[in-house]
Amino acid sequence: MIPAERQKTLLNLISKQSVISINNLVNILGVSHMTVRRDIQKLEEDGKVISVSGGVQLLERLSSEPTHDDKSLLATTEKTAISKKAAELIQEHSTIYLDAGTTTLEIAKQIANRNDLLVITNDFVIAHYLMVNSQCNIMHTGGFINKSNRSSVGEFAAQFLHQISVDIAFISTSSWNLKGLTTPDEQKIPVKKAIIQFSQKNILVTDSSKYGKVATFLLYPLSSLDTIICDKGLPENAQARIAEMNVELFLV
Repeated sequence: MIPAERQKTLLNLISKQSVISINNLVNILGVSHMTVRRDIQKLEEDGKVISVSGGVQLLERLSSEPTHDDKSLLATTEKTAISKKAAELIQEHSTIYLDAGTTTLEIAKQIANRNDLLVITNDFVIAHYLMVNSQCNIMHTGGFINKSNRSSVGEFAAQFLHQISVDIAFISTSSWNLKGLTTPDEQKIPVKKAIIQFSQKNILVTDSSKYGKVATFLLYPLSSLDTIICDKGLPENAQARIAEMNVELFLV
């Protein structure tokens, strides 16, 4: 059986079970552990499966973006640690972009006492927090409002970003895997793609619970990023593959 046929068979087997072990795949396919691991690696790079301890499973599909309120209750300890590391990377007199999200809101809290920064954001919660609590200069992108996410989306907000130059962009996501970042919300695409073009350095800030998920629209591959800041729950095989992409990885 050629690799493409074997990988198709492997996918069919995985789809029938929530998780299948490597040993089971070896026995069913009649090939070596090494061959099965190579096939899994290829499928994982294609954004079709995710490796788990001793086995493999299909990616979890994200059908809609969680609301701001829902996200604010999740992984709070990890977000605090990620935000502290992110703040350490911001040099004096920088222009930074904080993408809409609750992890980036934590970054805003970490930098509130700095008076040397220009912060650009499409997030109304971040903008309000900084207006009330910080010494930073602030700009908001404007644009069509996504009420549940409390942010601006669409082409108008993206056009604003086309006119600026950013030193560091801190990018959020609700779903990512080795193939890249995805979103179920088509309206988010213009802003997400604009900022990565007009920032000197692009940093993904995300906790590991969002890894192994996939949504309808692919935003960009991980290799488009300069740095990823995540928690130590990120699977070891993902850590190794990210290193091979020459993307800097901080685990906190």
